[in-house]
Amino acid sequence: MQIQEELSATDTTLVAVSKTKPNEAILRLYEQGQRIFGENRVQELTQKYETLPKDIEWHLIGHLQTNKVKYIAPFVQLIHSVDSLKLLQEIDKQAAKNDRTIDCLLQMYIADENTKFGLSEIEAFDLLDTNAYADMQHIRIVGVMGMATFTNDTTQVRNEFKQLKYIFKQFKQKYFAEKDYFKEISMGMSGDYRIAIEEGSTMVRIGSLLFGNRLNDRTGN
Repeated sequence: MQIQEELSATDTTLVAVSKTKPNEAILRLYEQGQRIFGENRVQELTQKYETLPKDIEWHLIGHLQTNKVKYIAPFVQLIHSVDSLKLLQEIDKQAAKNDRTIDCLLQMYIADENTKFGLSEIEAFDLLDTNAYADMQHIRIVGVMGMATFTNDTTQVRNEFKQLKYIFKQFKQKYFAEKDYFKEISMGMSGDYRIAIEEGSTMVRIGSLLFGNRLNDRTGN
């Protein structure tokens, strides 16, 4: 894959966003060596997990409701979209039931759009300072995720990615300085991944460039 070759030179992880795509399309990428796929709906993710090869690493990239965590807890490798202490507590609870530790990213609100989810910097610091977080034994926060504003203004997009990188550095220094696993900055989609990589992204979520465009889809990837 051309994108995969491009990313290999930057040590950036490619998450192939396979939401709404049939198994046949996923298998075509799988046969080319792609192993990490991202879904934004729990029901679709669980169905694909059951029917597709078990060495696929599944990421949940969409907004996650607490009452649906139990369905993906047995197998999900990374949850990109942790945006509340309540959700993190539920992930920890369900991971414990499955005797697992689930890796998570804190989703940060960096865009100038009301439709996007995410924590503010203050909310994220408050979460990481709670005793409830300190007591969790079955989750591991491995980095941050953010989505830039849907705009053609590349300067704005770049500044939002810079903001996320700065937030990551703050968290690393204060909470994770001795934790080698805290290393991921998930930012960049099909329309802005090159800017994201220039600004320090370690993980990009790409769908349309791999699978083709979806009509009226502004959630991107």
